Amino acid sequence: MKNKKCKVLVVGAGPGGYVAAIRSAQLGMDTVIIEGERAGGTCLIRGCIPSKALIHAAHKFHDLAKHAKEGGHMGISIPGPAELKMAQLKGWKDDIVDRLNKGVEHLLKTSGAELITGWAEFKDAKTVIVGDIQIEAENVILANGSVPIELPFMKYGDGVISSREALDIDEKLDHLVVVGGGYIGLELGITHKMLGADVTIVEAMDSVLPIFDKELRRPLELFMKKNKIKVNTGVFAKGVEKLDSGRLKLNFIDKDNSDDETKMQSVEADRVLVTVGRRPRSEGLASTGVALDERGFVKVNDKCQTNMKGVYAIGDVANLGEMLAHVASFQGEMVAEIIAGHNRAYNPVAVPAIVFTEPEVVSVGLSPQEAKDAGHPVITGKFPLAANGRSLTQEAEKTGGFVRVVAREDDHRILGVQAVGTHVSELVGEWTLALEMGALLEDIAGTIHAHPTMTEMTHEAVLATLGHAIHIA
Repeated sequence: MKNKKCKVLVVGAGPGGYVAAIRSAQLGMDTVIIEGERAGGTCLIRGCIPSKALIHAAHKFHDLAKHAKEGGHMGISIPGPAELKMAQLKGWKDDIVDRLNKGVEHLLKTSGAELITGWAEFKDAKTVIVGDIQIEAENVILANGSVPIELPFMKYGDGVISSREALDIDEKLDHLVVVGGGYIGLELGITHKMLGADVTIVEAMDSVLPIFDKELRRPLELFMKKNKIKVNTGVFAKGVEKLDSGRLKLNFIDKDNSDDETKMQSVEADRVLVTVGRRPRSEGLASTGVALDERGFVKVNDKCQTNMKGVYAIGDVANLGEMLAHVASFQGEMVAEIIAGHNRAYNPVAVPAIVFTEPEVVSVGLSPQEAKDAGHPVITGKFPLAANGRSLTQEAEKTGGFVRVVAREDDHRILGVQAVGTHVSELVGEWTLALEMGALLEDIAGTIHAHPTMTEMTHEAVLATLGHAIHIA
């Protein structure tokens, strides 16, 4: 057994872990990072990045289908239907992932952090065994991440897949059934619909994306209806049967009649994608002595410190903040600086959330109802994509989207911004910065926004909140 000692040991090279390791090394601390698979973690290797690559390709394919119709589109026509080769699409997606993976490895190396590949086995809170190496650390950062939740009556395998397998499909599907109408299920479901598959959504709640209000969901629901995505809400999935044809049959039942077997419904599919959430990857931490909550998350304070001195937890495995890549990265940088002696704490004013469906849904800060529930005197303003020149030139207005601003009526402090529409995710940086800086409506109204851009909608939505929008009556 080889023995190694270091100042900082990071377990997991996802968006939280690799950022923590790079920042630790930048600060002059001897840093080792362990990764069981590939540097980049779930987000880069089997989540955010590959899914966005497929979403982009799906848009391209969908647009080509318009040009192939009789008469073409925008004056552009092609002689026949576009051909989709899923194996080549998967290869293109994998190339992007490979480039980014190598980029992360290069960044770790150039920063001075040492990357060790293998699965970490904890001997105690600050001693880890990886293969034939034993590592003792002064400080440990747990960045174990999360994994898809598996339904006990619908185990993964034999056509029942998680988001991980959904990103590696190399054949065109005829029919995909998605169990779970949250952001992962809808992103992947709409992607496969745009790639030519029939798609059925099965959701136990009374609506898809229940974390967003009805006004924000409406354009997305209309898009799914228009594009013939079958949505079943208020139903429980009950299990999958393998048919002689090789296809799968998913059984589901209305939750109000779940005890009446005669009310059982079913749908056939090539694959059943289960997206009912994610759980922290916290198994194997018993020997560390770190405390877990009832859901399996590592308990931490606002500095990501656990109950064990010198042991921290960040990102999806910790019970602080949303399970989002950008939260993990922020906490990773923060913890590295805390170990180096800086005064940092996790206390963001707002964390942006984005659903990369078509149309995209974005929210940062408080919704109108959340602001009212918090006791704020609320005013709101809305500006439609259909009134924005840049949106029209990109056909972004066809989804019926809008930008909505929420502010206090008395002092005009901006409390939140939400939007739904094509390409609106790229606008969220300004909104998050405005909230972090405590911006007033007048701060945005007095800022010149470039024309023609979609960012003008932020300016116009603020003017609408103040009661004098220029480009809507």
